[in-house]
Amino acid sequence: MPPMQDRHPKPNWFIGIPVPPTNWFQTLPPPPQGIRLFHPDDLHATIAFLGPIEQCRAIDAWNALNWPIAPVTVQLRNVTPMGNPNRYSALAVRLASPNNAINNPIDNAIAQCRDQVCHAAKIPVERRPPMAHTTIARPSRNATHEERTAGLDWASSINLHQHLVQLSTIALFTWAHDRRSRQFQIVAQSVFPQHAR
Repeated sequence: MPPMQDRHPKPNWFIGIPVPPTNWFQTLPPPPQGIRLFHPDDLHATIAFLGPIEQCRAIDAWNALNWPIAPVTVQLRNVTPMGNPNRYSALAVRLASPNNAINNPIDNAIAQCRDQVCHAAKIPVERRPPMAHTTIARPSRNATHEERTAGLDWASSINLHQHLVQLSTIALFTWAHDRRSRQFQIVAQSVFPQHAR
């Protein structure tokens, strides 16, 4: 019998960029035991993590977002561990500028608008520099050291450098009602402006 879902889960809000699961995601090899692949509709790059705040504050943050760039194409990079190097929390793909350009337009856009969003949500601003990425898999909570090591081996075997992805929408996310398949649901969504501001 599957575990019962909490009828009143702790709220969790963030603003992010949905990342299309085009042919790059469908060609990933199956992850090893102990590593859970994300649902393709959950792929996103976080603009601002709002956390367990009231819905009204999340909506205020969403309304304050002034996304500054038009639709943009990014190039996928390596799958790398995120968080504590000794006990990583996620395996993620870096979203970079095509042709190894120095300035990453997504990083720059996040830097321009993130503080304003945090102020609107009445949460502390993020001090870490933006690093656009999309999580594709996480270790289970009880993953063993061997399973985590196998997850790193799986990640290092994946080459996504030939794949380009267009990013064109922003969304306000929260937990999905039933998290047995998907983790998140979109509450509000908008398209990038057609011209850079």
